[in-house]
Amino acid sequence: MQNETGIRDVSRLLDQLSLSESSSSLANRYQNNRPFPYLTIDNLFDSEQLTAVLEEMSHTKKSDWVHHNTQNLEKLGQKSAAGLGPAGFQLVALLHSAPFLYLLSEITGIWNLLPDPYMHGAGYSIIPPKGKFDVHIDSNADITSGLIRRLALIIYLNHDWTPDYGGQLELWNEDASRKEAEIEPIFNRTLLMKISETSYHGINPVVEPSGRSRYSFMIYYNTAGSILGKEMGVHSSLYAPDCYRPKPTVRSLVRKWTPPVFYDFVRQRIR
Repeated sequence: MQNETGIRDVSRLLDQLSLSESSSSLANRYQNNRPFPYLTIDNLFDSEQLTAVLEEMSHTKKSDWVHHNTQNLEKLGQKSAAGLGPAGFQLVALLHSAPFLYLLSEITGIWNLLPDPYMHGAGYSIIPPKGKFDVHIDSNADITSGLIRRLALIIYLNHDWTPDYGGQLELWNEDASRKEAEIEPIFNRTLLMKISETSYHGINPVVEPSGRSRYSFMIYYNTAGSILGKEMGVHSSLYAPDCYRPKPTVRSLVRKWTPPVFYDFVRQRIR
């Protein structure tokens, strides 16, 4: 259900973003893209800010990364959201803000989106030389919070990146039998895509000739599941029974019903 206040808030966000399309136009592209709903937007964010994020990633200590290295996957992921640098924190503040959430809801039709402040599986992300991520669907829930994952947003941070360097994100059909789209990971390209049981995707091996890695910044957006009703024990404020409240005294009743000027006059006379 649309929130009119949220729609107004989106307009306040525009001075921080470069949007050449209306949210309705973006929604149309998102819903009609195949093989599943997704959207790419180029130059959405401030280039200097993203360059600062890239610089932070490049100088992050090795101990702050988690190295995933299996038969199907090799990448470096951020160990903790607490490891973000100033530029990363600033970017996350924008991506987690209510106006940005409202914008995403207008585009996707998914309302009441929740960010993950702990950024489990998100944040800085690096695919090293020869690294890849075989075709897969993303985890459908954050197992630490129980929230349901609904959207993934990826901001690519690779200057002067050409198709022969690899690292493209491939989008596959609902049974993972056929590739239907390919996203080049060029600098300041943002990808928004739906997470579902048929949203198959993968990352081609990185083969940049000078040995560069593929950099990106990722955010997940969640919902809390079905809206619970009274039958599930959900309620608004509950007040203590009257029997637990202090009994009114004669003095408190007199004060309640006596005009203040007369009450003060009488009280001074009694003293």
